[in-house]
Amino acid sequence: MPEGDAVYRTAKRLREALDGRTLTRSDFRVPRHATADLRGRAVLTTVPRGKHILTRVEGGLTVHTHLRMDGSWRVSPAGRPAPRGDVVRLILANAQWQAMGIKLGMVDLVPTDREDRVVGHLGPDLLGPDWDAAAAVRNLLEDPGRTIGEALLDQSVLAGIGTIWRAETLFGARLSPWRTVGSIPPGDLESLVTLAHELMDTSKDAPLPVTTGDLRPGRSLFVYGRARRPCRRCGNPVSRGEMGAQPYERLIYWCPACQPG
Repeated sequence: MPEGDAVYRTAKRLREALDGRTLTRSDFRVPRHATADLRGRAVLTTVPRGKHILTRVEGGLTVHTHLRMDGSWRVSPAGRPAPRGDVVRLILANAQWQAMGIKLGMVDLVPTDREDRVVGHLGPDLLGPDWDAAAAVRNLLEDPGRTIGEALLDQSVLAGIGTIWRAETLFGARLSPWRTVGSIPPGDLESLVTLAHELMDTSKDAPLPVTTGDLRPGRSLFVYGRARRPCRRCGNPVSRGEMGAQPYERLIYWCPACQPG
């Protein structure tokens, strides 16, 4: 599933292509909204909210999309043919550009003043203008017996972080993903979520590689994707495991030497 910084960059591309332009094509390819038609309405803006994308159009409507595991938005000059098959879920286009939503996990059309229906459950947005570290800590402490590794991926606790930045944040904080939230001092929890915010804020404009093949200073991930390879800090092998109840378990990478339990 894409991280919040990748969603941020996707929303930016959509803004550049659609904002302030009138839609000449509106093609919803999901049963619930198959008859919806936004042609003739101008796109006002597109904003990310955690891992969700909100495209607001004239007339008080918002197109809500979520990439899930395999989804993406492709922006190209208007008129380009769409991929064959049933992978396209939504096309929004103007006279210059078209945006095709490929394999989108969610497609909704909601009143703009009721966006809370689709994003109201989310915790503080790590990349949002209203990011609130203290509120994120309060949310974490509501379940002190939970592992910090699981809690960080709960989007109702704080929104936007995924498996990459969970691993990198916990490594940077020298915290084992298996520590319970309640065993971590509140001050350390605030430092932890602040670090997550800083890492993702830096990455949103200059993304780190998803793979670890780029060894330029400042461009390599420390533990994510490095199972059984030497830790960049101590040289001991990086571990890999799974966290979370099935079928929602996710990969976790950590260094047992640098992140003791």
